Amino acid sequence: MISMLEPSVSTLMEHVPSRFMLVNVAAQRARAIAEQADMRQTPLQGKAISVAISELAEGKLKAYPSYGG
Repeated sequence: MISMLEPSVSTLMEHVPSRFMLVNVAAQRARAIAEQADMRQTPLQGKAISVAISELAEGKLKAYPSYGG
């Protein structure tokens, strides 16, 4: 079964320079969302990763490569 992703990866890639960074930014943000909800003891309206992906698609999150060490 093939399912369509919404938003598309190409839409998300407008806000991050690589797929690797896309995964990392989304995962970091999802963890932060879950931790905030846990600290506030409030239930999430959806999965944390879905909220993070939506924020990326809306341009609320940006990622830039780090060239320093």
